[in-house]
Amino acid sequence: MHFEQILPRLGVNIDHVATLRNARGDIHPDPVDAARLAIEAGADGITAHLREDRRHINDNDIARLQALCLEMGKPLNFELAAVDDIVGIAMATKPHAVCLVPEKRTERTTEGGLDAAGLHNQITPIARALADNGSRVSMFIEAVPHQITASKSCGAQVVEFHTGAYAHALDMDETDKAEELLKAMQAGARQAYELGLEVHFGHGLTFENVTKIAAIPEVRELNIGHFIIGEAISMGLKPAIIEMRRLIAAAREIK
Repeated sequence: MHFEQILPRLGVNIDHVATLRNARGDIHPDPVDAARLAIEAGADGITAHLREDRRHINDNDIARLQALCLEMGKPLNFELAAVDDIVGIAMATKPHAVCLVPEKRTERTTEGGLDAAGLHNQITPIARALADNGSRVSMFIEAVPHQITASKSCGAQVVEFHTGAYAHALDMDETDKAEELLKAMQAGARQAYELGLEVHFGHGLTFENVTKIAAIPEVRELNIGHFIIGEAISMGLKPAIIEMRRLIAAAREIK
């Protein structure tokens, strides 16, 4: 199989459009409008995280995003913690994909990967119920061998590797650490692919650091949100998405 000929999909996370809306407690800007613009600009799908505290995306957003994605023929990737009420919403919404993520009330954003190994018995029935309900199940994990194996055992069809530590190391000019993390993600991608898992990456990806991640042969999807929404302030949402897609394609030498 010639991996280099397969252009990774770009999923755009629109959570922080809702963050901006919620800062005023109003209805503007609407994350669903942003999702429509993202799809029109070339996004291959929309990602949204419904947190327990509803700090950005809310229940109504999820319902409207699912309706929009069905209308426009694009997948909704619903990120959620493995807790009963949010799982129930995912079951009722029936999105194309669900991604189980760790969640702490005190964190600013997701700080690391899910402990699929340690939470195996809790996660497995949830993952299998969501899969039986028609959603493709992903685990948001670190590129660690036993977490990859555990994700497969839990019933995941996809793993999304957390790229936040890699992005942070580059931001801090810790090049040796970044290289170690990159090698771990490359090895993790190979292991996951050999186990029959689809490979995604996400968190902290930017114009400056996406290239080496996009170049990993096994990657099939990149989920990027905060940076794209931030760049939309200065360059516009559509140009930001177009530029990100250009960089992903260039990394794979696809013209």
